[in-house]
Amino acid sequence: MPLFKRRTAGKPGEWFYCLEHKKVEEGPDCPGKDRMGPYATPKEAAQAMETARDRNAEWETDPRWHDAPASGPDPD
Repeated sequence: MPLFKRRTAGKPGEWFYCLEHKKVEEGPDCPGKDRMGPYATPKEAAQAMETARDRNAEWETDPRWHDAPASGPDPD
């Protein structure tokens, strides 16, 4: 008896972007490692890569995510 049930069909209205097939899918047709989502609409799912790119750029420039420079021994 498996510990976790494998969900084969998604809920109606759940949209995913498949990284392997590069397309929008309703419900989780592909494995979790190959998809982004769920999104509320197919349009949001189609923009998954742009959304991820924008969020990554925000996080890279957010000063709260950068540690202060380490103060090590002075090389001189």
